[in-house]
Amino acid sequence: MRSKIWQMAIGAAAILSLGLSSGCNNCAVSGAGPQRSLYERLGGEAAIQAVVDDFVGRISENPKVNITRKGSGRTEWQATPANVERVKKLLVEQICAATGGPQKYSGRDMKTVHAGMNISDGEFDAAGADLKATLDKFKVPAAEQDELMKIIVSTRGDIVERPAKM
Repeated sequence: MRSKIWQMAIGAAAILSLGLSSGCNNCAVSGAGPQRSLYERLGGEAAIQAVVDDFVGRISENPKVNITRKGSGRTEWQATPANVERVKKLLVEQICAATGGPQKYSGRDMKTVHAGMNISDGEFDAAGADLKATLDKFKVPAAEQDELMKIIVSTRGDIVERPAKM
């Protein structure tokens, strides 16, 4: 049985622009002011950039993630400095947009980006474990980690092409 963390894993580029609400739905009833967005609670773009830098380094070195897609039947991705910087830029845009930041995601949708990559549940889960390690390294609080991971796990269906066998 998989743990909650494994169930909420991420692929290399696993975040959709979901645009979370930054307002408080029940402020009048609760008396509370507007709730800060996840983007704000994560520390904004600079903090997200630092997380993405560490995360991309981790997944690049993890053979269980297989970021280059070696042996997948697809042309291997070349981890040139320019390619790595592009991945980082798009991940930052996606995370910022998905968590309520002002940034706009300029990339393609996740299903199109990952089509034909033959990404497995195991590879998705390995990337999720790497993201969890990065979030722990930066001491991201559990509530924010859970909220971010829920966004990320919602992309599994658009990324994984080889689900785990039952």
